[in-house]
Amino acid sequence: MSSIENHTQIPGRPDLLRLGLGTIGIGTSGPLIAMSAMPVVVLIFWRNLGGALLTLPFAVRALFTHDYRYRRSIALSALSGVILAFHFIGFFLAMRWTTVAAGTALVALQPIFAALFVKFLGGDIPSRAWFGMGIALIGVILISGVDLTISWLAFQGDVAAVIAAALAAIYVLLGSRVQREIGTHTYTLICYFFCALTALPIALLLDFEIFHFEMREWLILLALIAGAQILGHSLFNAALKRVSPAIVSLIVFLEVPVGTLLAMWWLNQTPSIALIPGIIVILSGCVLVVLRTRATEVVA
Repeated sequence: MSSIENHTQIPGRPDLLRLGLGTIGIGTSGPLIAMSAMPVVVLIFWRNLGGALLTLPFAVRALFTHDYRYRRSIALSALSGVILAFHFIGFFLAMRWTTVAAGTALVALQPIFAALFVKFLGGDIPSRAWFGMGIALIGVILISGVDLTISWLAFQGDVAAVIAAALAAIYVLLGSRVQREIGTHTYTLICYFFCALTALPIALLLDFEIFHFEMREWLILLALIAGAQILGHSLFNAALKRVSPAIVSLIVFLEVPVGTLLAMWWLNQTPSIALIPGIIVILSGCVLVVLRTRATEVVA
């Protein structure tokens, strides 16, 4: 059994380092997005364009192949980028409309949506995984109920986070499929570029400012590119080449406490005590789904 198929095998030291840095990287995402005043689609455009440009030197040579299967993988990578853009729109809105703690916990539903998509495509889901989904659903109801008592905007943030989780599942399933045929650098370059290319027309159509922002906004953007984009997304994609997706899924859940602690530190955003049970219930249900579903079917 390979390391990718074995979800009890501890990753090697290099991949543990990648996953540790990746957790910190994605943990900075929510608080930084909440801090920024840049329009959501503009922030998505610059963040992904920056990520693509930083990845370009490592992937440019492989782009000139003439293999038909490779061109098909490039097309799927582009589709993944479009889906990533709409995932980001939902995620970014959630970070601004509700708390970082609630938003990141709801986006952690991603493996559950991945399992449901696999089931829809003819796959099998063990009964204990269905039990985990039921537990997670209770957590969603608890969090949404609390946010609805806080404000209608916070509840809308919850909805945006759930939609973002569903889109993230599609994005990751596509990415896992494509990376069987092309390298991580090539995939991330194409994905990030098309993500940026999807966000830009939306920003222009809505007549948002593209260039003229205060220095603070550009510094937040640079921190997002370095942390969430390069340390987060790219390192997790690299680890998926060798590490079981189930292991990666469990480690990704650490984004919730990391993001929550950073939001408390940077934004003085302390989540309501009433949200804590819902967050714990969601993560518990997701853990059951990940551990009871084959690694080749559900990835994070």
